[in-house]
Amino acid sequence: MTRNDPTAALCATKVRRTVSQLCRKLRPSFQREGVSMAKLSVIGQVNRFGRISPTELAAREGVKLQTLTRMLAELEAEAWLVRVPHESDGRQSLLSLTPQGRKRLADAARASDAAFAKIVEATLSAEDRRLLLRACALLDGLDEALGRSRDALAEPAPAE
Repeated sequence: MTRNDPTAALCATKVRRTVSQLCRKLRPSFQREGVSMAKLSVIGQVNRFGRISPTELAAREGVKLQTLTRMLAELEAEAWLVRVPHESDGRQSLLSLTPQGRKRLADAARASDAAFAKIVEATLSAEDRRLLLRACALLDGLDEALGRSRDALAEPAPAE
Protein backbone atom coordinates (compact mmCIF):
# COMPACT_ATOMS: atom_id res chain seq x y z
CA MET A 1 0.00 0.00 0.00
CA THR A 2 1.39 3.37 -0.93
CA ARG A 3 1.10 6.41 1.23
CA ASN A 4 -1.85 7.79 -0.76
CA ASP A 5 -3.89 4.57 -0.83
CA PRO A 6 -7.11 4.88 1.18
CA THR A 7 -7.54 2.42 4.03
CA ALA A 8 -10.43 -0.02 4.12
CA ALA A 9 -11.60 1.64 7.35
CA LEU A 10 -11.69 5.07 5.70
CA CYS A 11 -13.64 3.65 2.73
CA ALA A 12 -16.10 1.85 5.01
CA THR A 13 -16.75 4.97 7.08
CA LYS A 14 -17.13 7.24 4.06
CA VAL A 15 -19.49 4.86 2.23
CA ARG A 16 -21.64 4.31 5.32
CA ARG A 17 -21.95 8.04 5.99
CA THR A 18 -22.61 8.98 2.38
CA VAL A 19 -25.17 6.24 1.75
CA SER A 20 -26.96 7.00 5.03
CA GLN A 21 -27.19 10.70 4.26
CA LEU A 22 -28.36 10.07 0.70
CA CYS A 23 -31.02 7.65 1.95
CA ARG A 24 -32.28 10.21 4.46
CA LYS A 25 -32.64 12.79 1.69
CA LEU A 26 -34.47 10.37 -0.62
CA ARG A 27 -36.80 9.28 2.20
CA PRO A 28 -39.44 12.04 1.86
CA SER A 29 -40.52 10.76 -1.56
CA PHE A 30 -41.72 7.52 0.01
CA GLN A 31 -43.09 9.18 3.13
CA ARG A 32 -45.40 11.27 0.91
CA GLU A 33 -46.81 7.92 -0.16
CA GLY A 34 -47.51 7.13 3.53
CA VAL A 35 -44.70 4.61 3.94
CA SER A 36 -42.41 4.82 6.96
CA MET A 37 -38.82 3.73 6.49
CA ALA A 38 -39.37 0.66 8.67
CA LYS A 39 -42.34 -0.37 6.56
CA LEU A 40 -40.47 0.42 3.36
CA SER A 41 -37.63 -1.84 4.47
CA VAL A 42 -40.06 -4.71 5.07
CA ILE A 43 -41.89 -4.07 1.79
CA GLY A 44 -38.55 -3.96 -0.02
CA GLN A 45 -37.45 -7.29 1.45
CA VAL A 46 -40.72 -8.94 0.47
CA ASN A 47 -40.45 -7.43 -3.00
CA ARG A 48 -36.85 -8.61 -3.36
CA PHE A 49 -37.38 -12.17 -2.14
CA GLY A 50 -40.95 -12.85 -3.26
CA ARG A 51 -42.74 -15.20 -0.92
CA ILE A 52 -40.97 -15.09 2.42
CA SER A 53 -41.86 -16.37 5.86
CA PRO A 54 -42.21 -13.87 8.70
CA THR A 55 -39.37 -15.69 10.49
CA GLU A 56 -37.01 -15.32 7.52
CA LEU A 57 -38.10 -11.71 7.08
CA ALA A 58 -37.30 -10.95 10.73
CA ALA A 59 -33.86 -12.53 10.30
CA ARG A 60 -33.19 -10.47 7.16
CA GLU A 61 -34.32 -7.30 8.96
CA GLY A 62 -32.20 -8.19 11.99
CA VAL A 63 -35.13 -8.01 14.41
CA LYS A 64 -37.16 -10.42 16.51
CA LEU A 65 -40.32 -11.82 14.97
CA GLN A 66 -42.40 -10.22 17.74
CA THR A 67 -41.09 -6.82 16.64
CA LEU A 68 -42.54 -7.32 13.15
CA THR A 69 -45.90 -8.76 14.14
CA ARG A 70 -47.74 -5.45 14.50
CA MET A 71 -46.15 -3.94 11.39
CA LEU A 72 -47.04 -6.99 9.29
CA ALA A 73 -50.64 -6.73 10.47
CA GLU A 74 -50.69 -3.04 9.51
CA LEU A 75 -49.18 -3.76 6.08
CA GLU A 76 -51.80 -6.45 5.51
CA ALA A 77 -54.59 -4.07 6.59
CA GLU A 78 -53.18 -1.39 4.25
CA ALA A 79 -53.25 -3.93 1.37
CA TRP A 80 -49.48 -3.96 0.90
CA LEU A 81 -49.02 -7.61 1.89
CA VAL A 82 -50.97 -10.82 1.70
CA ARG A 83 -50.32 -13.86 3.86
CA VAL A 84 -50.80 -17.36 2.44
CA PRO A 85 -50.28 -20.78 4.02
CA HIS A 86 -46.83 -22.32 3.54
CA GLU A 87 -46.99 -25.08 0.90
CA SER A 88 -45.16 -27.72 2.97
CA ASP A 89 -45.45 -26.52 6.58
CA GLY A 90 -48.99 -25.82 7.76
CA ARG A 91 -47.67 -24.08 10.88
CA GLN A 92 -46.07 -21.31 8.81
CA SER A 93 -47.28 -18.67 6.44
CA LEU A 94 -45.64 -16.84 3.57
CA LEU A 95 -45.84 -13.14 2.84
CA SER A 96 -45.93 -11.55 -0.59
CA LEU A 97 -46.83 -8.18 -2.01
CA THR A 98 -50.37 -7.73 -3.25
CA PRO A 99 -50.78 -6.52 -6.84
CA GLN A 100 -51.82 -3.17 -5.36
CA GLY A 101 -48.73 -3.19 -3.10
CA ARG A 102 -46.43 -3.87 -6.06
CA LYS A 103 -48.02 -1.01 -8.00
CA ARG A 104 -47.80 1.42 -5.07
CA LEU A 105 -44.15 0.52 -4.50
CA ALA A 106 -43.33 0.90 -8.20
CA ASP A 107 -45.15 4.24 -8.40
CA ALA A 108 -43.35 5.62 -5.33
CA ALA A 109 -39.97 4.37 -6.60
CA ARG A 110 -40.60 5.84 -10.03
CA ALA A 111 -41.44 9.26 -8.54
CA SER A 112 -38.39 9.18 -6.29
CA ASP A 113 -36.12 8.07 -9.15
CA ALA A 114 -37.45 10.77 -11.48
CA ALA A 115 -36.82 13.54 -8.94
CA PHE A 116 -33.34 12.20 -8.18
CA ALA A 117 -32.55 11.79 -11.91
CA LYS A 118 -33.14 15.52 -12.38
CA ILE A 119 -30.52 16.24 -9.71
CA VAL A 120 -28.08 13.75 -11.28
CA GLU A 121 -28.60 15.32 -14.73
CA ALA A 122 -28.11 18.86 -13.45
CA THR A 123 -25.11 18.01 -11.28
CA LEU A 124 -23.02 15.33 -13.00
CA SER A 125 -21.29 15.19 -16.37
CA ALA A 126 -21.67 12.12 -18.58
CA GLU A 127 -18.24 10.96 -17.41
CA ASP A 128 -19.25 11.39 -13.77
CA ARG A 129 -22.49 9.46 -14.41
CA ARG A 130 -20.45 6.57 -15.84
CA LEU A 131 -18.21 6.70 -12.76
CA LEU A 132 -21.30 6.74 -10.53
CA LEU A 133 -22.62 3.59 -12.23
CA ARG A 134 -19.25 1.91 -11.65
CA ALA A 135 -19.42 2.94 -7.98
CA CYS A 136 -22.92 1.44 -7.79
CA ALA A 137 -21.57 -1.85 -9.14
CA LEU A 138 -18.92 -1.80 -6.42
CA LEU A 139 -21.56 -1.05 -3.78
CA ASP A 140 -23.69 -3.93 -5.08
CA GLY A 141 -20.69 -6.23 -4.65
CA LEU A 142 -20.18 -5.00 -1.09
CA ASP A 143 -23.88 -5.55 -0.40
CA GLU A 144 -23.58 -9.15 -1.60
CA ALA A 145 -20.48 -9.69 0.54
CA LEU A 146 -22.27 -8.28 3.59
CA GLY A 147 -25.21 -10.57 2.88
CA ARG A 148 -22.87 -13.55 2.93
CA SER A 149 -21.40 -12.47 6.25
CA ARG A 150 -24.35 -11.03 8.18
CA ASP A 151 -22.47 -11.22 11.47
CA ALA A 152 -19.72 -8.90 10.23
CA LEU A 153 -21.60 -5.78 11.35
CA ALA A 154 -22.85 -7.33 14.58
CA GLU A 155 -19.34 -7.95 15.96
CA PRO A 156 -17.99 -5.16 18.12
CA ALA A 157 -14.85 -3.47 16.86
CA PRO A 158 -11.68 -4.40 18.75
CA ALA A 159 -10.64 -1.90 21.43
CA GLU A 160 -7.63 0.21 20.56
